[in-house]
Amino acid sequence: MHLLTYHEGEDVFMPNITIHRIPSIPGINGIRPGFSYKKVLCDILMLIKAFHLTAIYRFDLIHAVEESVFMALLLRFTKRIPYVYDMDSSLSQQLIDTIRPLRRLNSMMSKFEELAFTNSNGIIAVCRTLEEIAAQFSPTKPLLRLEDISMLGDSTEKGDNIRKGIDNNRSVIMYVGNLENYQGIDLLLESFSILIQNNPEAFLVIIGGSDNHIKYYSSLAEKMYIINHIRFVGRKPLTQLAYYLEQADILVSPRILGDNTPMKIYSFLDSGKPLLATRLTTHTQVIDDSIALLVSPKPKDMAKGFEYLINNPGVASQLALRAKERAVNEFSFKAYKNKLVNFYNVVESGLGINA
Repeated sequence: MHLLTYHEGEDVFMPNITIHRIPSIPGINGIRPGFSYKKVLCDILMLIKAFHLTAIYRFDLIHAVEESVFMALLLRFTKRIPYVYDMDSSLSQQLIDTIRPLRRLNSMMSKFEELAFTNSNGIIAVCRTLEEIAAQFSPTKPLLRLEDISMLGDSTEKGDNIRKGIDNNRSVIMYVGNLENYQGIDLLLESFSILIQNNPEAFLVIIGGSDNHIKYYSSLAEKMYIINHIRFVGRKPLTQLAYYLEQADILVSPRILGDNTPMKIYSFLDSGKPLLATRLTTHTQVIDDSIALLVSPKPKDMAKGFEYLINNPGVASQLALRAKERAVNEFSFKAYKNKLVNFYNVVESGLGINA
C-alpha cells in the first residue's frame, strides 16, 4: 500500500506501507480542519503527486478520503483506476457552511458530489446521516457505515496537572477540540456564564485551539466577566488525551453545525466521565439519552444541563457507566476492523482483486 498525504506531520512505521508526502510550501503550515485556501494549495500539489505516482506504480484501487475523492475521480477517468470513497462529511454542505455565498452554487456542487458517488466502487460513511446521503445517490454500491473508535487505547502518556490551583470541591467541565465556529464555543461560554451565577464552584477547562482562537475567546471571556473561572490549556498531544479526560468531572460537546459525528465523541464515551452534548444530529446518530445528557443548543438549556449533572452525581455516574459499556461493545478497534475487512472483501470480489 502507498499513502499519499500532506507535508506536515510525522511518519509512522506501518508494515507494507510506503508514505509519500507533497513538497512543503513556504508559509503553508498549521493547516486547520475544514475548508481553507492553504488546503486548496496543498490539494493541487497532492493531485500532481498522485498523477506522478500512478506513472511509476500500478495501483489496483484507490482509497480516497474526503476531497481527495475528486482526485480519484480524475484518475478513474484518465488511468482507469477504481476507487473507494471514504466520506467523513458532505463536501458540498461543508463548503456552504464555511463560505455562505457558495449557497448559490449548491446545485452545481451537489452534481460534482454525485459524480464522486456514482463512479466509485464502494462508499464508506462515518455516520448514519452520511450513509443515508450516499444511499440516495448510489443505492447499488457497496456501502459501509464505519464509525470512528475511541482513541484512549493509545493514549498512555501523562501531561500537565490541569487541576493544579483548582479547589477539589470545584466541578471541572472540560471541552477538548479545535475552536472553530461550528464547535459552538460561543454557546459554551454563554451557558457557562449563566451556570456560575448559581454555581460559582464550577470551572471550565478548554483544551485545544490555535493561538488566535484562544486569544479571541479569552478576550470574550473577559468581557463576560468569567475569565477567572476558565482555563485555556491550548493544544495537547493525542497520546495524553486519557490523562486529561481523567481530570474532568463533566465532558461537553457544544457543537452547533455539521452532520458528521465528532471523532472525540467515541473517546468521551469511553472515558468513564458523564457527557453533555447538544441534541443535534451530529450527536444523536450515535448518542441517546441513556448514555449522555442531551440538551437543546441554547445557553439556558445547556446551563441547566450542567447544573443537573453537578447536583445529581449518581445520575451522572450511571450515564458515564452506560456510555463506557456502549463504547466497548460497539466502538472498539476489533469491531471497526471486522466491518472494514468485510466491506473490502465485497469490493475486491466485485473487482476481481485477490488481496
